[in-house]
Amino acid sequence: MAQQSLRRKERSVFVCTACGAQAPRWEGRCAQCDEWNTIVEQKPTAIEADTHRFASLAGASEVQNLAQIQAKELERRHTGLAELDRALGGGMVAGGVILIGGDPGVGKSTLLLQTVSSMATQWPVLYVTGEESAQQVALRARRLALPTEQVHLQAEIRLETIIATLIERQPQVVIIDSIQTLYSSELSAAPGSVSQVRECAAQLTRVAKQHGMSMVFIGHVTKDGALAGPRVLEHIVDTVLYFEGDSHSSFRLIRAIKNRFGAINELGVFAMTDRGLRGVNNPSALFLSRHTEQVPGSCVVATLEGTRPLLVEIQALVDAAHVPNPRRLSVGLESSRLAMLLAVLHRHAGVASHDHDVFINAVGGVRISEPAADLAVLFAVLSSLTNRALPVGLMVYGEVGLAGEIRPAPRGQERLREAAKLGFTQAVIPQANAPKQPIAGLTIHAVQRVDEAIAFIREQGS
Repeated sequence: MAQQSLRRKERSVFVCTACGAQAPRWEGRCAQCDEWNTIVEQKPTAIEADTHRFASLAGASEVQNLAQIQAKELERRHTGLAELDRALGGGMVAGGVILIGGDPGVGKSTLLLQTVSSMATQWPVLYVTGEESAQQVALRARRLALPTEQVHLQAEIRLETIIATLIERQPQVVIIDSIQTLYSSELSAAPGSVSQVRECAAQLTRVAKQHGMSMVFIGHVTKDGALAGPRVLEHIVDTVLYFEGDSHSSFRLIRAIKNRFGAINELGVFAMTDRGLRGVNNPSALFLSRHTEQVPGSCVVATLEGTRPLLVEIQALVDAAHVPNPRRLSVGLESSRLAMLLAVLHRHAGVASHDHDVFINAVGGVRISEPAADLAVLFAVLSSLTNRALPVGLMVYGEVGLAGEIRPAPRGQERLREAAKLGFTQAVIPQANAPKQPIAGLTIHAVQRVDEAIAFIREQGS
């Protein structure tokens, strides 16, 4: 009976890697978050933890009247990399915890090694490496010619040892490379499991907030591009950054999708060189093709990434379909929105494309999520369909509604100024975004409906 009771206690449990929910048996879909194929098997002892240690990650305090609390300006610690500071909202915050994820080899460790090398001149720093040896990190720093005299390094993956070092040395900037490699001796699960990642992240966050440390976790991403580990990891930290880059390009983008101390969707642009990552001051130039002459199917849109206006070239290829179901393929924009825009173009402008394949691409690998690119997509499709290039120096933006109206976009003045700065001479924009004062060197055409915009382009087409 005792042996049967022991075997019953040792039965495995099943944990969702996306949300951390437990299930009595394996299931294809998690009942809590509805994610598929995220249930993994773990031993009962692997998920046991002293939950009282999570009681006050941000520090306990008495009940206070909100109106009487004196809010202080946040102290920003500049990283020495202007593009990284932009993505963070001005720099790191004392006690703030940052999670940065990206594909293997995209340059996360290189970026943060450059960061601590720059910040070490002002604050004590500690770089904790769990994936690489101390010699490997030293070789990278030497290859990048970084000043490392004041950078302290610890090659360790045991959580308790790392926390003891943090309390003893009191660094103000800490890099954990990576959070998936750490383990706590309180748990029997393997490093990288749901329970280990959750435990290590929570304990390190508590230490960072108690001692005012700026801490950065490097995280792995799944094959779908999402941060690996339980979703609770994103809730624990203050800022979540994604480091994106194409293996065939030297340019890297860092994007904030969560920031408790600043605006989200801020974008930082870097170029990978033999001496590490360098900030790009004029990122619009990356997303504009260099045509020797105007070509059909090309239109430039002024999009917005956070507070930064970017000019991106939208390319369209419309070709006769050779299959019963024409293809609709969009790279860098929403494919479902492309089908909607083609329907609007047919209904309100009389331009049919139901027997053509339509391919859309945003140049430079950038992803555009805002609807202000709708008008540029329509112009590019019309240009390719009629094989007529758009006017020279034309920039457009505007959201297209199902009723054929063209809706305004936020920060319209900044988009126009960015276009004028880069030498564009014409702009087609929503009527509601028309500026009260003229912009030097830029002729503005304000339109209210799709048919009005299409008629203007047909008159101006070459």
